[in-house]
Amino acid sequence: MPIRTVIIPAAGRGTRLMPATKVTAKELLPVFDRVAIDFAVEEAIGAGAERVVVVISTSKTAIRSYLGHVALAVSGDGPRIGRQHEGVEIVYVYQDRMLGLGHAILCCRDTVLPGAIGVILPDDIIMGPNALAEMAARYRRGHMVAGMPVSAEDAAQYGIFRVSGLPVDNCIPVSGMVEKPAPGTAPSSIAAVGRYILDPMIFDVLAHTPPGKGGEVQLTDAISIAGLAVPLTAFRFSGSRYDCGNHDGLLAAAIARQAEVHRHRATQS
Repeated sequence: MPIRTVIIPAAGRGTRLMPATKVTAKELLPVFDRVAIDFAVEEAIGAGAERVVVVISTSKTAIRSYLGHVALAVSGDGPRIGRQHEGVEIVYVYQDRMLGLGHAILCCRDTVLPGAIGVILPDDIIMGPNALAEMAARYRRGHMVAGMPVSAEDAAQYGIFRVSGLPVDNCIPVSGMVEKPAPGTAPSSIAAVGRYILDPMIFDVLAHTPPGKGGEVQLTDAISIAGLAVPLTAFRFSGSRYDCGNHDGLLAAAIARQAEVHRHRATQS
């Protein structure tokens, strides 16, 4: 099923990557020969997106400057302006109140094209096959979230799925998610990572989702609520995921990217 719109939330402060993020957006930090947001934009385009909506704050306009596009004003009666990038429209939405990932997605409500919506978190770089394209090839309806196995010790760092049925190929039926469960209380070992395909009804749910963990509007909470009305599926992607929101993950991704580049050069020589 074609995913016409992909949202890339990029307004976060990047506190785990201090002090570099005091002066540089975390999405513009280098991953060997590229910057982090390049991977997200390329994945969105590779998955067939017609419009990429990048959520930024007024303190992170360097992202807009880097991508070389004009911002899309969505507040008030401002102009709705976009430009083309490899045949794909890239537009910008401002989120200046840090009220959580769910709030960032809700800010995009008036910018999406009809149909299901893709979401790529640029912190989560997945190398290998295009993860969102893999998901789109299996998506039928409802909400689909990328998942990967994690250890019991690491479960408290993720949203963890409640598994409700047997897997079919890469698709696992689930009934909801628990955001960062307390140690020993995780409902499974499958964690949600930063790729989503969402039914448009998620906007109505987000508009009525109360603040959750950290006083923020949690996307995982909204997806769990929506799971009462539409199917919810976890998808086991085939690539390798790197959490580039912290120093260790950023370094690991850079090393993996270096190896990928060197392999490509070797095949071309």
